[in-house]
Amino acid sequence: AQNLANPNLVVLLVGNKRDLEEDRQVSFLEASQFAQENDLMFLEASALTGENVEEAFLQCAKTILSKVETGELDPNKLGSGIQHGETAIRRFQRQSTSTSVNPPSCS
Repeated sequence: AQNLANPNLVVLLVGNKRDLEEDRQVSFLEASQFAQENDLMFLEASALTGENVEEAFLQCAKTILSKVETGELDPNKLGSGIQHGETAIRRFQRQSTSTSVNPPSCS
C-alpha cells in the first residue's frame, strides 16, 4: 500500500497492550526492526494505562508539521492528505452548544 500512496505518507506502527509484557508475541526488537526496514515510525503503547497513547498522535503530528516546515509537504496541494476547513470536533462542539442553549421542552 505504501508503494501506491503519497511519498510523504506518515505511518506509525503501534505495538499495543504494552502493559501485558508476559503475553508478548512480538519482541520490541522484532517490531522495531520491522518498522525500520519498512520506513515506519514505531512505538509501544497501552490503551489500558494510557502509556504512549497521546504520544502516538503527537509523533504523527510533529512529523507532518516538520514535513510542512521543510517544504517536503505542501498542505495546499491536492492529494497532500491535509484537509482544510472545519474539523469534526468543532462541528460537534457547535452542535452541543446549540442543543444546550435551546433544550427540548414538553410544553
